[in-house]
Amino acid sequence: MTNIIKQIIDSKIYGVVRADETARAVEIANAYAEAGIKVIELNSTLEAVQEVAKNKDIIVATGGIITTWQAQKALEAGSKLLVSPILQMGLVKFSSWNKIPLILSASTPNEAYCAWKARIPLIKIYPVRDLGGTTYIEDLLRPMNFLNVIPAGNVSIDNIKAYLKAGASAVALGRELYLDKNYEEILKAAKLAIKEAKEV
Repeated sequence: MTNIIKQIIDSKIYGVVRADETARAVEIANAYAEAGIKVIELNSTLEAVQEVAKNKDIIVATGGIITTWQAQKALEAGSKLLVSPILQMGLVKFSSWNKIPLILSASTPNEAYCAWKARIPLIKIYPVRDLGGTTYIEDLLRPMNFLNVIPAGNVSIDNIKAYLKAGASAVALGRELYLDKNYEEILKAAKLAIKEAKEV
C-alpha cells in the first residue's frame, strides 16, 4: 500500500472536484486543502491538474481515467494518483510500470474482487447510493471484509459515519461540499466532513 492510499484511509475523507472551469476547480481544491483534505481527485481540465499540483499541500488525483493515453497525460500534468470510474485492467499495467498508485471502481462484488486480485489497494464503489448505500457496503463486505472500499456517488455529510461504520475505509465527497457554495462555505462544509469522520 502506497503512502498516498494510506493517507486516504487514515484521513477517512477523500475530496472530489468536478468542474469544467479551471479557476473553479482550483478554488474548490484550495478550500478542501485549507480544511485538511489533502488527497483530492480532479475531474476537470489538465490545466486544472497542473495548477492544483502547484499547491504543495495537495496530492492531486486525476479522475475519469479510462485509457492509458489519459493516464499518461494526467501523469505529465502532475497527478500523483490515477482514478478510473470503471474496472479497467489495462491501467493496472500502466500503474505498475510508472509506479503511480491507482484506484479502480466497481459496482458488483465480482468487479470488486477482481480489482482486489489485481492488487488494487483501495476500490471505489460507484455509484454507491444507486447501488443501495450503506446496506450495499455491508452486504459487499460481509463475505469479503479484506477489501478496502471507498463509497462514491452522492455521499452526504450526514451519512459519513454510517458508511464508515458499515466498513468503508474512507468516503468520497464532492458536490455535497461545493455545489452552489463560495470558498468560505466550501471550507466550512469540508471541515464538518472531517469532524464527522474523526468521530467514528
